[in-house]
Amino acid sequence: MMAKNNKNLCLIFGDQLSHSISSLENISKTNDVVVMFEVLEENTHVKHHKQKIAFVLSAMRHFSEALKENGIPVYYVKIDDENNTQSLDGELNRAIQHFKSTKIILTEPSEFRVKEKINRWVADGRVTFEIRDDTRFLCSHSEFQNWAKNKNQLRMEFFYREMRKKYNILLDDSGKPLGGKWNFDKENRNPIKKNIAFLKKPYFEKDDITQEILNLVEKMFPDHFGSLNNFHWATTREQALALLNHFIDYNLNNFGDFQDAMLADEAFIFHSVLSPYINFGLLNPLEICKQVEYAYREGRVKLNSAEGFIRQILGWREYVRGIYWLNMPSYENKNYLSAKNKLPDFYWNANTDMNCLHQAIHQTHEFAYSHHIQRLMITGNFALLCGIDPKMVCEWYLIVYADALDWVELPNTLGMSLYGDGGLMASKPYAASGKYIARMSNFCDGCKYDPTLTVGEQACPFNFLYWDFAGRHEDKLKPNQRLAYTYANWKKMDPDIKKAIRKQAKAFLETLFGLT
Repeated sequence: MMAKNNKNLCLIFGDQLSHSISSLENISKTNDVVVMFEVLEENTHVKHHKQKIAFVLSAMRHFSEALKENGIPVYYVKIDDENNTQSLDGELNRAIQHFKSTKIILTEPSEFRVKEKINRWVADGRVTFEIRDDTRFLCSHSEFQNWAKNKNQLRMEFFYREMRKKYNILLDDSGKPLGGKWNFDKENRNPIKKNIAFLKKPYFEKDDITQEILNLVEKMFPDHFGSLNNFHWATTREQALALLNHFIDYNLNNFGDFQDAMLADEAFIFHSVLSPYINFGLLNPLEICKQVEYAYREGRVKLNSAEGFIRQILGWREYVRGIYWLNMPSYENKNYLSAKNKLPDFYWNANTDMNCLHQAIHQTHEFAYSHHIQRLMITGNFALLCGIDPKMVCEWYLIVYADALDWVELPNTLGMSLYGDGGLMASKPYAASGKYIARMSNFCDGCKYDPTLTVGEQACPFNFLYWDFAGRHEDKLKPNQRLAYTYANWKKMDPDIKKAIRKQAKAFLETLFGLT
């Protein structure tokens, strides 16, 4: 046990597992001690996927061991320690008492929920707090606020261009975008129509720490969503770097062409699956962008692949974080389309005849992962069309994905998938019929429903739900110029077909939600 000598506490949260985190800058090995807590509170405020819990706890323990190897003193509380109070408040109080601390150093939290907790600690006044900016992010809060000021629309594309300029990424000597365009998205929407070999990611043997965590999670969280059978996550920075290098060497070149494609029984395709390591601190976003740019300039990857991947990190990720902090806490209560239906049970068990939903949810259960198009255009699209309560959908997304933290999940789900913010983020609702799913996937092969039919017993539910959604929300959505084509088709549609669509959609929703 460490001596009680008025040490400063350097508090590290579970998503701050970076040796370059600002709270560790100039740390004194004699006057400071790193404190890290595993608590039930953080694992059960929503019932996180088993793999997500296992990944975070194992990564935390590996990170603490790496700090100790560098000579940094660490006070670490495990979730199954006998005296664990199982709350951040309780464990911080215990640490303060143990070290007779008067000062706590920390990097600002990523989630509003935790920030409110810190604000209460600061207001308590028993100790002083030094709260540092999270410099791992590439756009500060004030910088995003200045960019957003006096803008009627906050479109990611224009923010992304500013970030490219700021960090001189994929620009020529005159500061113009390589290839003459800022965005190669139109080249990144190809379906996979033939057999393509996917090179599997490296597999890491489970060490004693990870195996102990897997056993603990199965014991302590038996009723949480998901399976631990396919646990595949890296739990150290070295392993995460190996996955980054493997992705750049073998999958990035095809990523651009097929990033929107979806396949049954193939969860990863050419995706990097690096988002958990970025969000929880094992990888730095700027180092990734630089490595990808270098691979392009060396001629190892195509420009559309390099640009498309960098856009997700330098553009979208930073933009989403900016939207979150600019609009919280009111943002989480937005519900522009007044959606109020409950989340269907099959979101938990994948027991549905709609094969696209079955595939996306089953993959999520098995891997704590589903790539961005499946989240947006399958599970999210269905929730949008069916009018499912945004709070229920957002909680589901926060629970089931290994990369989900509130700051990244909430805007992506509420703003993009559900149009719950009324267009603050998205220029139109991302609603689509079964024809889109059939074009971009093989999910429709062998499905009970036919994506070419809009009404009738074999009609794909996405088809009649799509048009029913347009009809239900015509007053709010018709003025949107990006939906002019949709409503022009709706207007000229045969009245009897319209009536049949609305009738079938009504019956489907009543059955799904038990409505009368």
